[in-house]
Amino acid sequence: MKIRNVSRTESAFTLTEMMVTAAIAVVLLAGTLTGHLVGLQMAQVTATKVGGNDDARAAISKLTQDIRMAKLVKVGTGNASSFTACGANSPQSGNSIQVYPTTSTNTWIRYFKHTDNRLHRMPNGAASSLVLANFITNNAVFSAEDFNGNTLNNNENNRVIGLTMQFYQIQYPVIMIGTNEVYDFYQVRTKVTRRTLE
Repeated sequence: MKIRNVSRTESAFTLTEMMVTAAIAVVLLAGTLTGHLVGLQMAQVTATKVGGNDDARAAISKLTQDIRMAKLVKVGTGNASSFTACGANSPQSGNSIQVYPTTSTNTWIRYFKHTDNRLHRMPNGAASSLVLANFITNNAVFSAEDFNGNTLNNNENNRVIGLTMQFYQIQYPVIMIGTNEVYDFYQVRTKVTRRTLE
């Protein structure tokens, strides 16, 4: 009987080599899965930011266009059926503005934060309002301000209309804002003035 010499290249893996190989494979797989899960979480955060910006951008775009072309803008309180402008010697801020595209006060466009926490746009004669933004928490959405950002007490001609929307939830995708959530606070603030001041 002849005994054959088995070279090292023909021998099988030892138990130690197999365990090291399996450990390296598990570490690589865990790293790949962790990277994938972190990527999914970052995609969710990014989608949340984009969704919030879409809501705010739609509201600001239409509002800016209407105010810039307006002949008169009044700040006050209102809803779909009524509007009351802020009185003289009182802070010019409220949940609503009424924009008059012409010198006629019979033609207007009203923006208001309704009790449903949504920003609505409604031209006179319309059967219903259009929702521009959702989940707004602050009541005084609109204000008439001077060039320094101070809220005015009178209806001045050369004022700036301020828009502030604070959100408690972003729509796309629906993400809650608050303690132990994705965001503690989300706010959009802009200022717009008419193109022609008389």
